[in-house]
Amino acid sequence: MGIEEINEMIKNDPSQINSLKGFEIICESMVYKVLDLFGKNALLSMLFQIGAGPGDMIAKRIKEDYQKEDFEILEAMVVLIRELKEYYSLKIRSAEEDDEKVVLVVENRCFLREPIKHRSKLEYGKAFCRVNKGYFETALKKLIGDKISKIEIKFLYNDEEKDVCVEELIFYK
Repeated sequence: MGIEEINEMIKNDPSQINSLKGFEIICESMVYKVLDLFGKNALLSMLFQIGAGPGDMIAKRIKEDYQKEDFEILEAMVVLIRELKEYYSLKIRSAEEDDEKVVLVVENRCFLREPIKHRSKLEYGKAFCRVNKGYFETALKKLIGDKISKIEIKFLYNDEEKDVCVEELIFYK
C-alpha cells in the first residue's frame, strides 16, 4: 500500500473537525487526572488560579479603559459583564444590602455550560466551575478595591429550564 492510498483512506476535511468536542474531552480528562494525581485541594486551587489570571488582566484593562481605580459594586458588575458578552450572559435576580455585605443572586450562563453539559463526569457548580469563581472573584475584587474585604461566589443550583446556573455573590464590606 502506497502513501497516496493511505492518505486517501485517512483523509478528513478540516471542516469536519469538532474543536469544541475535543476541548470538552481534554477538560474532563484534565480535571479528573489532576484530582487523581494531586487531590481535591490541589485541583480546586489550580482551577481557581487558572481563572484568577485572566480575571486580573481584565480588571487592569477595564481600569485603563475607564481611567478609574475603583468602582461601586453594581457598577463593576455592569462594566465587567459588558466586557464579557461573548462568554457570559448574566441576569441579577435579587440584590440585598446590609451593614456587613451586599448579596446578589444571579442567573449565569457561561462559556463552560456546553462543555459541562456534554461530559458525563463534569457537573454544574463543581470543580470545573472554579475557573469562573477565580475569574470573577479576582476581577471584581480588583475593580471594587478596598470598599470590600472579600467576595464569595456560591453555586446555588442548576436551573435546567432556563439553562443557567443560579449563584450567590456575596460582597463583604
